[in-house]
Amino acid sequence: MAVRPETDRWEALYAARTRGDVGDGIAAVLGLLGVPDVISFAGGFPDPQTFPRERVSALLGEFAATGEATAFQYAPTRGLAGTLEAFADRIETLQGRRPAGDELVITSGAIEALELVGKSFLDAGDLVVVEGPTYLGAIQAFRGFETTIDAVPLDEEGLQVDELERRLERGLRPKLVYTIPDHQNPAGVTLSAERRTLLVELARKRGFLIIEDVAYRELGFAGQASPSLWSLAPDVVVQAGTTSKTLFPGVRLGWAIAPAEVAARLVSAKQTTDQCAGALGQRMFEEFHRRGWIDEQLAWSRALYERKCARLLAALEHSMPDSARWTAPLGGFFSWLTLPNVDTTELAQRAVERSVGIVPGSLFFPDGRGADSVRLSFSLVEEAQIDEGIERVAALLD
Repeated sequence: MAVRPETDRWEALYAARTRGDVGDGIAAVLGLLGVPDVISFAGGFPDPQTFPRERVSALLGEFAATGEATAFQYAPTRGLAGTLEAFADRIETLQGRRPAGDELVITSGAIEALELVGKSFLDAGDLVVVEGPTYLGAIQAFRGFETTIDAVPLDEEGLQVDELERRLERGLRPKLVYTIPDHQNPAGVTLSAERRTLLVELARKRGFLIIEDVAYRELGFAGQASPSLWSLAPDVVVQAGTTSKTLFPGVRLGWAIAPAEVAARLVSAKQTTDQCAGALGQRMFEEFHRRGWIDEQLAWSRALYERKCARLLAALEHSMPDSARWTAPLGGFFSWLTLPNVDTTELAQRAVERSVGIVPGSLFFPDGRGADSVRLSFSLVEEAQIDEGIERVAALLD
Protein backbone atom coordinates (compact mmCIF):
# COMPACT_ATOMS: atom_id res chain seq x y z
CA MET A 1 0.00 0.00 0.00
CA ALA A 2 1.44 3.36 -1.02
CA VAL A 3 2.17 5.86 1.72
CA ARG A 4 1.02 9.40 0.97
CA PRO A 5 2.49 11.96 3.39
CA GLU A 6 0.38 14.96 4.31
CA THR A 7 3.05 17.31 2.96
CA ASP A 8 5.30 16.99 -0.07
CA ARG A 9 8.72 16.05 1.30
CA TRP A 10 10.45 17.32 -1.85
CA GLU A 11 8.86 20.79 -1.89
CA ALA A 12 12.03 22.56 -0.75
CA LEU A 13 14.05 20.91 -3.53
CA TYR A 14 11.80 21.72 -6.48
CA ALA A 15 13.08 24.31 -8.95
CA ALA A 16 11.36 27.65 -8.48
CA ARG A 17 10.18 27.63 -12.10
CA THR A 18 8.12 24.45 -11.48
CA ARG A 19 6.09 25.83 -8.60
CA GLY A 20 2.60 27.22 -8.95
CA ASP A 21 0.16 26.16 -11.63
CA VAL A 22 2.55 25.07 -14.41
CA GLY A 23 0.99 21.94 -15.92
CA ASP A 24 -2.20 22.08 -13.86
CA GLY A 25 -4.34 23.65 -16.57
CA ILE A 26 -3.75 21.01 -19.23
CA ALA A 27 -4.18 18.28 -16.63
CA ALA A 28 -7.58 19.74 -15.76
CA VAL A 29 -8.62 19.74 -19.42
CA LEU A 30 -7.46 16.17 -19.95
CA GLY A 31 -9.28 15.12 -16.80
CA LEU A 32 -12.58 16.10 -18.40
CA LEU A 33 -11.88 13.66 -21.23
CA GLY A 34 -11.66 10.67 -18.94
CA VAL A 35 -15.06 11.03 -17.29
CA PRO A 36 -17.52 8.39 -18.59
CA ASP A 37 -20.63 9.52 -20.48
CA VAL A 38 -19.59 13.18 -20.58
CA ILE A 39 -20.35 15.20 -23.71
CA SER A 40 -16.99 16.91 -23.90
CA PHE A 41 -16.23 20.20 -25.63
CA ALA A 42 -13.01 20.33 -23.60
CA GLY A 43 -10.01 18.78 -25.34
CA GLY A 44 -8.71 20.05 -28.67
CA PHE A 45 -8.10 16.53 -29.94
CA PRO A 46 -8.62 15.21 -33.47
CA ASP A 47 -11.54 12.88 -34.05
CA PRO A 48 -10.34 9.23 -34.06
CA GLN A 49 -12.44 8.72 -37.21
CA THR A 50 -9.66 10.58 -39.02
CA PHE A 51 -6.91 8.20 -37.91
CA PRO A 52 -5.51 6.21 -40.90
CA ARG A 53 -5.33 2.86 -39.13
CA GLU A 54 -5.35 0.63 -42.21
CA ARG A 55 -2.62 2.59 -43.98
CA VAL A 56 -0.46 2.72 -40.86
CA SER A 57 -0.86 -1.03 -40.48
CA ALA A 58 0.09 -1.57 -44.13
CA LEU A 59 3.17 0.63 -43.79
CA LEU A 60 4.36 -1.19 -40.69
CA GLY A 61 3.95 -4.45 -42.56
CA GLU A 62 5.99 -3.06 -45.46
CA PHE A 63 8.74 -1.83 -43.17
CA ALA A 64 8.98 -5.24 -41.54
CA ALA A 65 8.76 -7.24 -44.77
CA THR A 66 11.42 -5.22 -46.60
CA GLY A 67 13.90 -5.26 -43.72
CA GLU A 68 13.59 -1.50 -43.19
CA ALA A 69 16.08 -0.43 -40.51
CA THR A 70 15.86 3.36 -40.67
CA ALA A 71 12.35 3.54 -39.16
CA PHE A 72 13.47 1.61 -36.09
CA GLN A 73 16.83 3.30 -35.46
CA TYR A 74 17.98 6.61 -33.99
CA ALA A 75 17.75 9.52 -36.41
CA PRO A 76 19.99 12.54 -36.95
CA THR A 77 19.07 15.39 -34.62
CA ARG A 78 17.92 17.64 -37.47
CA GLY A 79 15.88 14.81 -38.99
CA LEU A 80 16.06 12.02 -41.57
CA ALA A 81 17.11 13.26 -45.02
CA GLY A 82 14.02 11.85 -46.73
CA THR A 83 11.68 13.32 -44.12
CA LEU A 84 13.32 16.74 -44.32
CA GLU A 85 12.85 16.60 -48.10
CA ALA A 86 9.19 15.60 -47.70
CA PHE A 87 8.50 18.45 -45.26
CA ALA A 88 10.30 20.94 -47.52
CA ASP A 89 8.26 19.76 -50.52
CA ARG A 90 5.00 20.11 -48.64
CA ILE A 91 5.85 23.51 -47.15
CA GLU A 92 6.84 24.80 -50.58
CA THR A 93 3.58 23.60 -52.11
CA LEU A 94 1.38 25.01 -49.34
CA GLN A 95 3.24 28.20 -48.47
CA GLY A 96 4.96 29.20 -51.70
CA ARG A 97 8.48 29.23 -50.26
CA ARG A 98 10.91 26.35 -49.74
CA PRO A 99 12.99 26.24 -46.58
CA ALA A 100 16.70 25.74 -47.16
CA GLY A 101 18.29 22.63 -45.70
CA ASP A 102 19.86 24.54 -42.85
CA GLU A 103 16.56 26.29 -41.94
CA LEU A 104 14.44 23.20 -41.18
CA VAL A 105 14.41 20.98 -38.08
CA ILE A 106 12.14 17.98 -37.40
CA THR A 107 10.68 18.15 -33.88
CA SER A 108 8.60 16.03 -31.55
CA GLY A 109 5.47 18.10 -32.15
CA ALA A 110 5.04 21.88 -32.17
CA ILE A 111 5.31 22.10 -28.39
CA GLU A 112 8.90 20.90 -28.59
CA ALA A 113 9.63 23.64 -31.10
CA LEU A 114 8.41 26.16 -28.49
CA GLU A 115 10.59 24.51 -25.87
CA LEU A 116 13.66 24.67 -28.13
CA VAL A 117 13.04 28.35 -28.86
CA GLY A 118 12.70 28.98 -25.14
CA LYS A 119 15.94 27.16 -24.35
CA SER A 120 17.72 29.12 -27.06
CA PHE A 121 16.39 32.62 -26.34
CA LEU A 122 14.81 33.06 -22.91
CA ASP A 123 16.42 34.04 -19.61
CA ALA A 124 14.56 34.62 -16.37
CA GLY A 125 12.70 37.92 -16.52
CA ASP A 126 12.61 38.18 -20.32
CA LEU A 127 9.37 39.41 -21.87
CA VAL A 128 7.23 37.31 -24.22
CA VAL A 129 4.11 38.72 -25.88
CA VAL A 130 1.22 36.36 -26.62
CA GLU A 131 -2.30 36.78 -27.90
CA GLY A 132 -5.04 37.13 -25.33
CA PRO A 133 -6.41 34.46 -25.25
CA THR A 134 -3.78 31.99 -26.45
CA TYR A 135 -2.76 28.32 -26.40
CA LEU A 136 -2.42 27.13 -22.82
CA GLY A 137 0.59 24.96 -23.65
CA ALA A 138 2.50 28.00 -24.92
CA ILE A 139 1.83 29.92 -21.70
CA GLN A 140 3.17 26.99 -19.71
CA ALA A 141 6.18 26.52 -22.00
CA PHE A 142 7.24 30.16 -21.65
CA ARG A 143 6.53 30.25 -17.92
CA GLY A 144 8.90 27.33 -17.53
CA PHE A 145 11.74 29.74 -18.33
CA GLU A 146 10.60 32.21 -15.62
CA THR A 147 9.61 34.82 -18.17
CA THR A 148 7.18 37.73 -17.97
CA ILE A 149 4.23 37.16 -20.31
CA ASP A 150 2.11 40.02 -21.65
CA ALA A 151 -1.13 39.34 -23.53
CA VAL A 152 -2.22 41.63 -26.37
CA PRO A 153 -5.93 41.27 -27.19
CA LEU A 154 -7.33 39.81 -30.37
CA ASP A 155 -10.62 40.28 -32.21
CA GLU A 156 -12.37 38.69 -35.16
CA GLU A 157 -9.35 39.56 -37.37
CA GLY A 158 -6.80 38.05 -35.01
CA LEU A 159 -4.06 39.75 -33.01
CA GLN A 160 -4.64 43.50 -32.64
CA VAL A 161 -1.34 44.53 -34.21
CA ASP A 162 -2.11 48.22 -33.78
CA GLU A 163 -2.43 47.68 -30.02
CA LEU A 164 0.87 45.81 -30.01
CA GLU A 165 2.45 48.76 -31.84
CA ARG A 166 1.06 51.21 -29.27
CA ARG A 167 2.55 49.17 -26.44
CA LEU A 168 5.89 49.01 -28.20
CA GLU A 169 5.85 52.77 -28.58
CA ARG A 170 5.19 53.06 -24.81
CA GLY A 171 8.30 51.02 -24.07
CA LEU A 172 7.30 47.33 -24.31
CA ARG A 173 10.41 45.34 -25.29
CA PRO A 174 9.62 41.66 -25.98
CA LYS A 175 12.18 39.14 -27.16
CA LEU A 176 9.46 36.96 -28.68
CA VAL A 177 5.93 37.49 -29.98
CA TYR A 178 3.94 34.25 -30.17
CA THR A 179 0.94 34.02 -32.49
CA ILE A 180 -1.38 31.41 -34.00
CA PRO A 181 -2.47 33.20 -37.18
CA ASP A 182 -4.76 30.52 -38.64
CA HIS A 183 -7.92 29.25 -36.88
CA GLN A 184 -6.49 30.22 -33.53
CA ASN A 185 -6.53 28.10 -30.38
CA PRO A 186 -8.67 28.91 -28.42
CA ALA A 187 -10.58 31.69 -30.20
CA GLY A 188 -10.95 30.17 -33.68
CA VAL A 189 -10.16 33.47 -35.42
CA THR A 190 -7.72 34.07 -38.29
CA LEU A 191 -5.23 36.92 -38.63
CA SER A 192 -6.11 39.18 -41.56
CA ALA A 193 -3.69 39.54 -44.46
CA GLU A 194 -3.21 43.24 -43.74
CA ARG A 195 -2.27 42.57 -40.11
CA ARG A 196 0.19 39.87 -41.15
CA THR A 197 2.11 42.40 -43.22
CA LEU A 198 2.06 44.96 -40.39
CA LEU A 199 3.24 42.39 -37.84
CA VAL A 200 6.33 41.32 -39.76
CA GLU A 201 7.18 44.96 -40.48
CA LEU A 202 6.98 45.64 -36.73
CA ALA A 203 9.29 42.70 -36.01
CA ARG A 204 11.90 44.03 -38.43
CA LYS A 205 11.59 47.55 -37.06
CA ARG A 206 11.60 46.65 -33.36
CA GLY A 207 13.95 43.68 -33.38
CA PHE A 208 11.79 40.93 -31.88
CA LEU A 209 11.38 37.37 -33.15
CA ILE A 210 7.93 36.12 -34.19
CA ILE A 211 6.97 32.56 -33.26
CA GLU A 212 4.30 31.44 -35.71
CA ASP A 213 2.31 28.35 -34.65
CA VAL A 214 0.62 26.80 -37.70
CA ALA A 215 -1.00 23.80 -35.97
CA TYR A 216 -4.38 24.40 -37.65
CA ARG A 217 -3.32 26.06 -40.91
CA GLU A 218 -4.09 23.01 -43.07
CA LEU A 219 -7.57 22.62 -41.55
CA GLY A 220 -9.26 25.58 -43.25
CA PHE A 221 -12.75 24.70 -44.44
CA ALA A 222 -12.67 26.53 -47.76
CA GLY A 223 -10.85 29.15 -49.78
CA GLN A 224 -7.25 30.23 -50.12
CA ALA A 225 -5.23 30.69 -46.93
CA SER A 226 -3.49 34.00 -46.31
CA PRO A 227 0.31 33.93 -46.65
CA SER A 228 2.09 32.43 -43.66
CA LEU A 229 4.15 34.87 -41.62
CA TRP A 230 7.25 32.80 -42.35
CA SER A 231 6.69 33.02 -46.11
CA LEU A 232 6.38 36.82 -45.77
CA ALA A 233 9.43 37.30 -43.56
CA PRO A 234 11.70 34.27 -43.09
CA ASP A 235 14.33 36.57 -41.56
CA VAL A 236 12.25 37.38 -38.44
CA VAL A 237 9.95 34.35 -38.05
CA VAL A 238 10.30 30.91 -36.51
CA GLN A 239 7.48 28.67 -37.70
CA ALA A 240 6.37 25.81 -35.44
CA GLY A 241 4.20 23.11 -37.00
CA THR A 242 2.76 19.74 -36.10
CA THR A 243 1.31 16.67 -37.82
CA SER A 244 -0.86 15.86 -34.79
CA LYS A 245 -3.96 17.43 -36.36
CA THR A 246 -3.27 16.40 -39.96
CA LEU A 247 -1.84 12.86 -39.63
CA PHE A 248 -2.39 11.65 -36.05
CA PRO A 249 -0.94 12.70 -32.68
CA GLY A 250 0.46 9.34 -31.66
CA VAL A 251 3.69 9.84 -33.61
CA ARG A 252 4.46 13.25 -31.95
CA LEU A 253 5.98 14.79 -35.06
CA GLY A 254 6.38 18.40 -36.10
CA TRP A 255 8.81 20.92 -37.54
CA ALA A 256 10.49 24.24 -36.98
CA ILE A 257 11.64 26.61 -39.71
CA ALA A 258 13.97 29.42 -38.72
CA PRO A 259 16.82 31.58 -40.05
CA ALA A 260 19.84 29.29 -40.45
CA GLU A 261 21.71 30.68 -37.45
CA VAL A 262 18.61 30.26 -35.25
CA ALA A 263 17.93 26.75 -36.57
CA ALA A 264 21.48 25.77 -35.59
CA ARG A 265 20.71 26.86 -32.02
CA LEU A 266 17.51 24.81 -32.05
CA VAL A 267 19.47 21.72 -33.15
CA SER A 268 21.93 22.24 -30.29
CA ALA A 269 19.05 22.62 -27.83
CA LYS A 270 17.41 19.47 -29.18
CA GLN A 271 20.55 17.43 -28.51
CA THR A 272 19.90 17.88 -24.78
CA THR A 273 16.12 17.52 -25.05
CA ASP A 274 15.21 14.32 -26.92
CA GLN A 275 18.23 14.08 -29.29
CA CYS A 276 15.99 13.23 -32.23
CA ALA A 277 12.34 12.94 -33.20
CA GLY A 278 11.15 9.33 -33.51
CA ALA A 279 12.34 7.78 -36.75
CA LEU A 280 9.22 5.61 -37.12
CA GLY A 281 6.97 8.66 -37.23
CA GLN A 282 9.34 10.40 -39.61
CA ARG A 283 9.29 7.52 -42.06
CA MET A 284 5.50 7.25 -41.82
CA PHE A 285 5.07 10.93 -42.62
CA GLU A 286 7.50 10.64 -45.53
CA GLU A 287 5.52 7.78 -47.07
CA PHE A 288 2.13 9.43 -46.43
CA HIS A 289 3.41 12.51 -48.23
CA ARG A 290 4.98 10.70 -51.17
CA ARG A 291 1.91 8.52 -51.79
CA GLY A 292 -0.56 11.42 -51.53
CA TRP A 293 -2.31 9.83 -48.57
CA ILE A 294 -2.06 12.82 -46.27
CA ASP A 295 -3.97 15.06 -48.70
CA GLU A 296 -6.69 12.44 -49.10
CA GLN A 297 -6.97 12.20 -45.33
CA LEU A 298 -7.07 15.98 -44.93
CA ALA A 299 -9.92 16.38 -47.42
CA TRP A 300 -12.02 13.96 -45.39
CA SER A 301 -10.99 15.55 -42.06
CA ARG A 302 -11.84 19.08 -43.22
CA ALA A 303 -15.31 17.99 -44.31
CA LEU A 304 -15.93 16.30 -40.95
CA TYR A 305 -14.80 19.29 -38.89
CA GLU A 306 -16.74 21.73 -41.08
CA ARG A 307 -19.96 19.75 -40.43
CA LYS A 308 -19.27 19.67 -36.70
CA CYS A 309 -18.52 23.39 -36.63
CA ALA A 310 -21.72 24.25 -38.50
CA ARG A 311 -23.72 22.13 -36.09
CA LEU A 312 -22.10 23.79 -33.07
CA LEU A 313 -22.80 27.29 -34.38
CA ALA A 314 -26.43 26.36 -35.12
CA ALA A 315 -26.81 24.93 -31.61
CA LEU A 316 -25.39 28.10 -30.07
CA GLU A 317 -27.77 30.23 -32.14
CA HIS A 318 -30.71 28.11 -31.04
CA SER A 319 -29.93 27.74 -27.33
CA MET A 320 -27.79 30.60 -26.04
CA PRO A 321 -29.24 33.79 -24.52
CA ASP A 322 -29.22 37.03 -26.50
CA SER A 323 -26.32 38.39 -24.44
CA ALA A 324 -23.98 35.58 -25.50
CA ARG A 325 -21.41 36.04 -28.28
CA TRP A 326 -19.25 33.50 -30.06
CA THR A 327 -16.74 33.31 -32.90
CA ALA A 328 -17.50 31.67 -36.26
CA PRO A 329 -14.28 29.87 -37.23
CA LEU A 330 -13.30 29.21 -40.84
CA GLY A 331 -11.29 26.14 -39.87
CA GLY A 332 -9.60 24.38 -36.99
CA PHE A 333 -11.22 22.98 -33.85
CA PHE A 334 -12.56 25.85 -31.73
CA SER A 335 -15.16 28.52 -31.09
CA TRP A 336 -14.83 31.11 -28.29
CA LEU A 337 -18.03 31.72 -26.33
CA THR A 338 -18.39 34.88 -24.23
CA LEU A 339 -21.08 35.05 -21.53
CA PRO A 340 -21.17 38.51 -19.92
CA ASN A 341 -21.41 38.50 -16.12
CA VAL A 342 -21.03 34.72 -15.89
CA ASP A 343 -18.29 33.04 -13.83
CA THR A 344 -17.30 30.34 -16.29
CA THR A 345 -15.10 28.48 -13.81
CA GLU A 346 -18.20 27.87 -11.71
CA LEU A 347 -20.18 27.17 -14.87
CA ALA A 348 -17.65 24.50 -15.93
CA GLN A 349 -17.97 22.81 -12.53
CA ARG A 350 -21.76 22.80 -12.76
CA ALA A 351 -21.61 21.56 -16.35
CA VAL A 352 -19.68 18.46 -15.29
CA GLU A 353 -22.58 17.68 -12.94
CA ARG A 354 -24.78 17.74 -16.05
CA SER A 355 -22.27 15.48 -17.85
CA VAL A 356 -20.86 18.20 -20.12
CA GLY A 357 -17.19 19.20 -20.32
CA ILE A 358 -16.23 22.81 -21.11
CA VAL A 359 -13.04 24.79 -20.41
CA PRO A 360 -13.21 28.19 -18.67
CA GLY A 361 -11.55 31.02 -20.57
CA SER A 362 -9.25 32.14 -17.76
CA LEU A 363 -6.94 29.18 -18.49
CA PHE A 364 -6.00 30.80 -21.81
CA PHE A 365 -4.68 34.07 -20.38
CA PRO A 366 -1.40 34.50 -18.49
CA ASP A 367 -3.04 36.90 -16.03
CA GLY A 368 -6.35 35.19 -15.23
CA ARG A 369 -8.55 37.27 -17.55
CA GLY A 370 -11.29 35.59 -19.58
CA ALA A 371 -13.45 34.63 -16.59
CA ASP A 372 -16.59 35.29 -18.66
CA SER A 373 -15.53 33.12 -21.62
CA VAL A 374 -15.44 29.45 -22.59
CA ARG A 375 -13.46 27.54 -25.19
CA LEU A 376 -15.68 25.12 -27.09
CA SER A 377 -13.92 22.41 -29.07
CA PHE A 378 -16.06 20.72 -31.71
CA SER A 379 -13.35 18.37 -33.00
CA LEU A 380 -13.72 15.39 -30.67
CA VAL A 381 -17.35 15.55 -29.52
CA GLU A 382 -19.69 13.19 -31.35
CA GLU A 383 -21.64 15.05 -34.00
CA ALA A 384 -24.99 13.75 -32.78
CA GLN A 385 -24.31 14.97 -29.22
CA ILE A 386 -23.49 18.60 -30.03
CA ASP A 387 -27.08 19.91 -29.79
CA GLU A 388 -27.75 18.17 -26.47
CA GLY A 389 -24.45 19.31 -24.98
CA ILE A 390 -25.05 22.98 -25.82
CA GLU A 391 -28.64 22.78 -24.55
CA ARG A 392 -27.38 21.49 -21.19
CA VAL A 393 -24.90 24.35 -20.87
CA ALA A 394 -27.56 26.90 -21.88
CA ALA A 395 -29.96 25.51 -19.28
CA LEU A 396 -27.42 26.32 -16.57
CA LEU A 397 -27.58 29.99 -17.58
CA ASP A 398 -31.31 30.37 -16.93
